[in-house]
Amino acid sequence: MARYTDANCKLCRREGQKLFLKGARCYSEKCAFDRRPYAPGQHGQTMRRKVSEYGLQLREKQKVRRIYGVFEKQFRNYFKRAERGRGITGENLLVLLESRLDNIVYRLGFAPSRKSARQLVLHEHFSVNGKTVNVPSFNLRPKDIIKVREKSANLEIIHEALKSSGRGTDLAWLRVDKAKLEGEILEIPRREEIPVMVQEQLIVELYSK
Repeated sequence: MARYTDANCKLCRREGQKLFLKGARCYSEKCAFDRRPYAPGQHGQTMRRKVSEYGLQLREKQKVRRIYGVFEKQFRNYFKRAERGRGITGENLLVLLESRLDNIVYRLGFAPSRKSARQLVLHEHFSVNGKTVNVPSFNLRPKDIIKVREKSANLEIIHEALKSSGRGTDLAWLRVDKAKLEGEILEIPRREEIPVMVQEQLIVELYSK
């Protein structure tokens, strides 16, 4: 299955909320969701269907998948891991997704969006604990150090992202040093420290059927 290549703004409009998939554009007047806050398509403004319980659960799952940019099979595997872990399955799921390298690069402010972060990781612009990692789904743990590689220290996209971003500085579980172009995961985040507006319990109910 190929990765989604259509307009990202359509995904926000389909889910009925901003998913912040396009970085700085999502905060500007150019944001398509602010201008057209209804579903895409010719009937987007007129559809008034009653959504079933299953429909709500499915939409919540799709919303989380789109926020973190993972495939269906990947997402199901994350859910299985979350089920096996201790604690609440829904919270475990979000922690696993937040622990992805591409997400942490975005959270630290080194990339304007998760999609950009994924590309930067794939092109080997980051190291973890001194070793180059080019796998966006690489799982990070507390005390891991994420650093921009020396050869990539002058990349404009990274510096522009840092200028326009306050991410990483307002999350208690992350530390970012903009001067050294590095960050650290201090601890596993609690649910209230993960800034995503989703109802993860609906996803648990969906997969429990």
